[in-house]
Amino acid sequence: MNDIERYPIGIFDSGLGGLTVLKEIERFMPKENIVYLGDTARVPYGSKSKYTIIRFSTENILFLLKKKVKIVVIACNTSSSLALDYLRRIFSIPIIGVIEAGVTKAIRLSKYRRIGIIGTKSTILSGSYQKELLKRDNKIIVYPKACPLFVPLVEEGLTKGRIVEMIVDMYLKEFKGKIDTLILGCTHYPILKKAIAQYLRGVYLVDSAKEVAKYVYNLLEERNLLNRNSGVPKKDFYVTDDPVGFKKLAKIFLKRSILTPQKINV
Repeated sequence: MNDIERYPIGIFDSGLGGLTVLKEIERFMPKENIVYLGDTARVPYGSKSKYTIIRFSTENILFLLKKKVKIVVIACNTSSSLALDYLRRIFSIPIIGVIEAGVTKAIRLSKYRRIGIIGTKSTILSGSYQKELLKRDNKIIVYPKACPLFVPLVEEGLTKGRIVEMIVDMYLKEFKGKIDTLILGCTHYPILKKAIAQYLRGVYLVDSAKEVAKYVYNLLEERNLLNRNSGVPKKDFYVTDDPVGFKKLAKIFLKRSILTPQKINV
């Protein structure tokens, strides 16, 4: 086995949402070592300028490279929208964003070419999902919608009940009868998948976290970089602020406890 196969998968997000990506990567590739960086000191990314997002994302990747990662997964829709092209130009390591995989799946699922996208304000305003969809098929009718209250719902542990139902209705009622497929364009949103599915019955939900994990698996297999070692995989968590708070909320995303993350500066 080449040493590089044992190198970890690097994942970064502006905070916690990327843990949904980590969870799916664990499911598809249970033997892989993982290094996760949550830039909790500078969250949210959604309200920052493109220049700032590129700078933060570059610093995050430089940190992960020090950990000898073999691939970087940008588990953040904002960074994927605004920084991915730049990052791929300046780094030679494979870098995967969350947009392309979700778009590919949505086009495959959509029968009537009427696709909704929900995400943070910055992700929706960037037009990244819309552009990628229309680049693949210009006959698609796209329905984008920013759903900013979904993130605080998830981070408060509110995934069901009357409050969740009211907010889901407020944001998604305009989609009823219009779309056959909905892209969950924020890594927090899969936590609300059950509530969204109950409201939009019959609509296919595209979980970008799951699609990214499949994409990473295929890429590593193609390059013969899957870790086939039978040892217990190592999972390292780093944050730029509030490791105790991160550990507490991580339990909501992963359905298990993790070791307290190490606090670092990037």
